[in-house]
Amino acid sequence: MVKSKVWKLKTEFSGKVEISDFELTEEEVSDNIKDGEFLTEALYWTVDPYMRTNNVVTVLPGDYMPGEQISKVITSKNSSYPVGSIVRAFSGWRSHTLVTRDAFQMLGRMPDMGDLPLSLALGAMGMPGMTAYFGFLELCKPKKGDIILVNGAAGAVGSLGCEVVGCAGNDIKCKWLKDLGFDKVFNYNKVCLSDTLKTVAPDGFDCFFDNVGGDFTCTALKHMKQCGRVTICGYISLYNDEMPFKGEYPFKTVNTKELQVKGLVATRWYTRWPEGEKVMAQWIKDGAIKYKETIYRGIETMPQAFVGLFDGTNTGKAIISA
Repeated sequence: MVKSKVWKLKTEFSGKVEISDFELTEEEVSDNIKDGEFLTEALYWTVDPYMRTNNVVTVLPGDYMPGEQISKVITSKNSSYPVGSIVRAFSGWRSHTLVTRDAFQMLGRMPDMGDLPLSLALGAMGMPGMTAYFGFLELCKPKKGDIILVNGAAGAVGSLGCEVVGCAGNDIKCKWLKDLGFDKVFNYNKVCLSDTLKTVAPDGFDCFFDNVGGDFTCTALKHMKQCGRVTICGYISLYNDEMPFKGEYPFKTVNTKELQVKGLVATRWYTRWPEGEKVMAQWIKDGAIKYKETIYRGIETMPQAFVGLFDGTNTGKAIISA
């Protein structure tokens, strides 16, 4: 038997996520595997805001926390996954996983990483990277000369979004955005948002890649050009709210400015991810894309890393290493 460390939800999410909402347990995983099965040991885990929202999966008290991990096959009776193979799988917050034939659907395709760090398969070459790549190119459809706004720009998705105006919630993140090459950068916690948007883009924005939601979005929409393009990638400012958002309704602005507003779920392009991963890998190697990871050490730190997403602790992708 192999003992697997497993994080479970202890208390149903309500309001702000707390470390006390989770419980670290141990489960015995049989190493007496059957034909076609294999056993994995996690190398890297990811934490992402969707784990809080229940939009992708529903997590109830007693359930183990979901999510992708990069792991190594340590025992195998499957010729397609020999010992030493590296896999990307939706195995959750656990250290060891027995992958049975019935569980093959949780396996994702591992991209060709070359000499790039394996952790990037959960970030720049994983779901966040593909969200930025396809969401920006397919939905925002940037053109030469466009003025583009990216908020939450120092997070896992925003830091891969490109062009012109970026904003984040603290000065350290804003410095990172300047290093990335954003033309204009501001800390939205230190300014009057409407005045600043007017200053940095007097004629308005052609594109807005939105990761924040709430009041920020309602304000930014007013500074779009006529027929501007808006991609709603996330709304992290609202995830912990216990009461429905009571801000200004954006519908009049969307109507009068004839805005094209589209929601973004990256799995829409899942069959095209190899295309995006190949391009992203080359951009990283060429230096056209710069990435940053906030690394936490050990599975014990997973709740800390998760809570940090909503406190703005991470710059770039939050990754937990074994």
